[in-house]
Amino acid sequence: MKVVDIVCSAGKTGFFFDDQKAIKAGAESDGNIYKGEPVTEGFASIRVAGESISVMFILEDGQVAYGDCAAVQYSGAGGRDPLFLAENFIPIIEEEIKPLFVGKEITTFREMAETVDSMKDKNGKRLHTAIRYGVTQSILDAVAKSQHKLMAEVVADEYDLKVSDKLIPVFSQSGDDRYLNADKMILKGSDVLPHALINHVETKLGNDGEILKKYVEWLRDRITDKKQTPDYKPTLHIDVYGTLGLAFDMDYEKIVNYLGVLEKAAAPYKLRIEGPVDVGERTAQMEALKKIRSLEEEKGIDVEIVADEWCNTYDDVVYFTDNKAGHMAQIKTPDLGGINNTIEAVLYCKKNGFGAYLGGTCNETDRSAQVCANIAMATNPDQILAKPGMGVDEGYMIVYNEMQRILALSKRVGGKN
Repeated sequence: MKVVDIVCSAGKTGFFFDDQKAIKAGAESDGNIYKGEPVTEGFASIRVAGESISVMFILEDGQVAYGDCAAVQYSGAGGRDPLFLAENFIPIIEEEIKPLFVGKEITTFREMAETVDSMKDKNGKRLHTAIRYGVTQSILDAVAKSQHKLMAEVVADEYDLKVSDKLIPVFSQSGDDRYLNADKMILKGSDVLPHALINHVETKLGNDGEILKKYVEWLRDRITDKKQTPDYKPTLHIDVYGTLGLAFDMDYEKIVNYLGVLEKAAAPYKLRIEGPVDVGERTAQMEALKKIRSLEEEKGIDVEIVADEWCNTYDDVVYFTDNKAGHMAQIKTPDLGGINNTIEAVLYCKKNGFGAYLGGTCNETDRSAQVCANIAMATNPDQILAKPGMGVDEGYMIVYNEMQRILALSKRVGGKN
């Protein structure tokens, strides 16, 4: 089957682009807006409405296969590609991507995705991660439609895997509304919660970590008191955006001792801490997380450390995994570019005994979340992020329902559609 046309449409994402450097520097919030001037290149204000691009492959039988280009909330930070605005990048897709596929036969996902993910523009640079992310989603959907299969089945077939016969644990994120949104997560039975967005020392962590400790204690008691079934025992996963390093002056002993305090506060629930420090550079970040893990093991502290900042690409995931820098990698899907890299990253983590968190960002779309749910059901990571947005209900619904559809359809005779 051939691709007869490619059509793009500008869209909105489920959240915003935020200037992380400005926020960490103390930008004051005013409702849902931040006061002050941005400091990261490309930002006209500290908070900018998130944008996406739908890339639609028109197939010769009239079917439309599509994916969504999107970039992370904190674009331009932690070694990531710059701000992604639709009007700047639709012309690139039309000029660079369209000629590659229009009039051509659909082959395999892996072949077509690698063509896009490895290509360079007329200036010799790799395409923005968001473009590679969205176009490879479209390719996966096109291959699936041409073969009359689920996207999860295409991934399983091409990578010699088996589509999961159970749901992948779902991780919900709260945004700043970490109390009311935690209640939503408990009521819905989220497997992993609440993210909590601890991105400022004075107002969210506490100079000695006392604010976060109190929140963890509240969360522990809230789950125990309000859980809907007796056997509900979620994992607590909190992203601290490097603030432990700031609060404890990069003193690893103090950081790890504080993790021990949080472990006791969270009990009986398992605790993960994402991004305890951000040292501003890939190698140093790897060494920092490796040191924290080593000290935890010496002290008998069982808090899983999740790598995020400076662990952006497939090569970064391999690097952090090989060095046991933490216990789990967030595979931040838009940052890896082509979804072929996301697939390979999950499989590499699993093969090498490192936790695989198929993540992403609140600043994605319903479509990218659906495609990621298919990838998760084929690759079986430890958890998948409920996305997009920070409202809990919407992102959880999209990811959970897509996985349920895959489960139901896979049970049909032969598992084909």
